Amino acid sequence: MTLHVDRNFRIDLLRGISICLVLLLHYQLSYSLTDSPLRYLLSKEAIRALTLNGNYGVTMFFAISGYLITATTIQRYGGLAQVDIARFYVFRMARIFPCLLAALAIIAILGLLGQPAFMNVAKPGWPAVGMPLAVLSVLTFWHNVLMQHAWYFNYAMNIYWSLSVEEVFYLLFPLLCFGLKREWAIAAVWVVAIAAGPIYRSFHTADEIYFMYGYAACFDAVAFGCLAALFAGKVRLRGWLWRLAQVAAACLVASIYLRGIDGHEIFGFSLIAAGTSVLLLGARNEKVPAWLQGSRLLAAIRWLGRHSYELYLFHIVILGLMRSVVPKGAMPYAWKLPVLALFLLASALAAGLIARFYSEPVNAWLRQALLRPRPAAASLGQRG
Repeated sequence: MTLHVDRNFRIDLLRGISICLVLLLHYQLSYSLTDSPLRYLLSKEAIRALTLNGNYGVTMFFAISGYLITATTIQRYGGLAQVDIARFYVFRMARIFPCLLAALAIIAILGLLGQPAFMNVAKPGWPAVGMPLAVLSVLTFWHNVLMQHAWYFNYAMNIYWSLSVEEVFYLLFPLLCFGLKREWAIAAVWVVAIAAGPIYRSFHTADEIYFMYGYAACFDAVAFGCLAALFAGKVRLRGWLWRLAQVAAACLVASIYLRGIDGHEIFGFSLIAAGTSVLLLGARNEKVPAWLQGSRLLAAIRWLGRHSYELYLFHIVILGLMRSVVPKGAMPYAWKLPVLALFLLASALAAGLIARFYSEPVNAWLRQALLRPRPAAASLGQRG
């Protein structure tokens, strides 16, 4: 069973942009770029707008993931109602758990060795959390709920809230498809999730752990992507009006991102997900111009997109180790940009090596061992 599938130019590009926004956010939170040589090129407000809204990048990931899982399910089984629940879960497990277990083992070991960024530290007024419970919450996809009760208690593990959101959605996804059967009924549930997102966030605008990390706060973004995949398979989108809609969607995503999260907690995430989903509609049967395919910059971003899961899990390990050498906020002014480049290169190198020699071979082996051979259509190459 091979995992080498044709890549989709636009999807890899969007994923690459999303992971770059996340990496910039985490570096900014550790070593502020607003006080760096970047000020010679950009104002402090522009730097903050570019680097502090990375949670919108996660929202883009959710929409992309919803699109991919829906499109791949339709291709693999012939329709949502025909989904094989057991096989669906095996595909997810084979992709998610090998890297996740390795990352958690590294975090737990470094925490036991006393590395600050990997230790559980109770914030004043918040309860202490043991490492076994923290690891269990990640592996059983309720780490975001634990953070609601214990705040940000482990730097390297805090990012796993998004995995909890995504995987709970996908635990429900095949059950929903198999149980409801009809596409209109399945789509109706996704529409309810889209409507519920801003309503839920409106009750929690003062608490980011809830309005950014809660299940109901994020399911709308995944549902937007699911609906986009369902819609893309039923209509032919072309002509100047469709190209104009794509430009408008790109402008919407960029403007909402730069406007920021603060003050836009209710609908900002919905607009990012909606704009991303419109862009995803253009991924189906897209003819990419040769000059875009030949762009080295876009090729690098697409490479990051192809390795976004490994980057997501292991960049925080690298950044945590960097914080052990140079504590948060202590990076010298002149070092900040060179160290940013080093951080990005080290994260990409780690992701590439882990993908090539560990996650992809183990993923293929698990699928080979756990799944009976059956004909399947080519995947779009999603995480799972």
